[in-house]
Amino acid sequence: MSARSLTTRLLAIGGATVLIGGLAACSSGGSADTGSSGGKVQITYQADNSPATAATAKPLIAAFEKANPNVTVKFDTRPQGTEGDNLVKTQLSTGEMADVFNYNSGSLMQALNPDNTLVDLSDQSWAKDVDKQFTKVVSTDKGVYGAPFGTSFGGGVMYNKKVYADLGLSIPTTWDEFIANSEKIKDAGKVAPIVQTYGDTWTSQLFVLGDFANISAQQADWATKYTAHKESYAKDPAFAGFEHLAEVKDKDLVNEDYASATQANGLKMLADGTGAQYPMLTNAISTLQQDSPDAVNDIGVFPLPADTASDTRLTIWEPNGLYIPKTSTGDKLAAAKKFIAFANSSDGCKVQNDTGAPAGPYVISSCTLPSSVPTIATDVQKYLTDGKATPALEFLSPIKGPNLEKICVQVGSGITTAAVGAKQYDQDVVQQAQQLGIKGW
Repeated sequence: MSARSLTTRLLAIGGATVLIGGLAACSSGGSADTGSSGGKVQITYQADNSPATAATAKPLIAAFEKANPNVTVKFDTRPQGTEGDNLVKTQLSTGEMADVFNYNSGSLMQALNPDNTLVDLSDQSWAKDVDKQFTKVVSTDKGVYGAPFGTSFGGGVMYNKKVYADLGLSIPTTWDEFIANSEKIKDAGKVAPIVQTYGDTWTSQLFVLGDFANISAQQADWATKYTAHKESYAKDPAFAGFEHLAEVKDKDLVNEDYASATQANGLKMLADGTGAQYPMLTNAISTLQQDSPDAVNDIGVFPLPADTASDTRLTIWEPNGLYIPKTSTGDKLAAAKKFIAFANSSDGCKVQNDTGAPAGPYVISSCTLPSSVPTIATDVQKYLTDGKATPALEFLSPIKGPNLEKICVQVGSGITTAAVGAKQYDQDVVQQAQQLGIKGW
């Protein structure tokens, strides 16, 4: 796909701005000055083990090595979800982290103790081209530690448009409408109304995390009060996410193999039309692009509905960040910085466009969306344009408990009640808040 500049617009999202489209493209990475007197330098790049990640990482490395012949890059992977989070923390603490690694921005980045473990990148030439909201979620008062990689994306309900059209369904704007649609799909037979994939435990969190924009619509200062320990998930409006997770299981609206199915299984169901709706992050469209390319434009997204239509909003995630651990020094540090600069250059962005499927807007002006984007990206853009989108809680508060996915699996499997699960999560975040030194905890 060829890249073409789109009109540049700044849209307000919950008091933050997100850059849409392209500005003037900066130059590509150029040759790496590794300071090694012409000798080869090898660095390692680590990212998660999803096929879509590898599909972009490998061509990006090849393009970088062609532009920087004195540097070779080894690609390493780690598990997704909590297992991967723990591995990142362990490798940083033991000095075994890769020279560049791809990881979450926001609260999970804050949990890495970045002032002590990561290299400050605020002096890099690309830093001035990054949207301020993204810079905020990869920074502390002492430095900017991450560069963007990929596009921003939504967290809502991915759905098969053909199934909706065949059954005469409309996009639900309230929770009752969503349940009514799901029951109609169930009554029609053959198609799972709501896909859940607890074989990849992290996917269980969407009913809770994707509901945050609706919480914010009802109580604009909820994130601030939550950070100050004056709000909790055991109370409304936040409790709704746990209630909804339990309700869809109680009403038998999920796929039979929910306990063992993986995200790849769930996306295939969605693409094949054997699953109608899948609460998921829209960046999963890249996996669909790899596995079911003919179905990409059959898939759309709508927000997880609130109880009241006027409160229904799409929750937005910032892109992942590229980071360098402080254990990378000398020639390796110089090469790692070159790799990050290349990833955010016009050439690096072209690789991202050519190998993936944008799930929303980029947050750096050197990256432009291609002339043709998946339908799901257009859907995300619409909610942004209409002012019906809010950043996810993890970008407004540093507090996110490590065991949410496990708690959600228990609630979503009917093992634990919504009330117990919400209380467990309120307890889960206490230790992290205390470790971060946040007042009130």
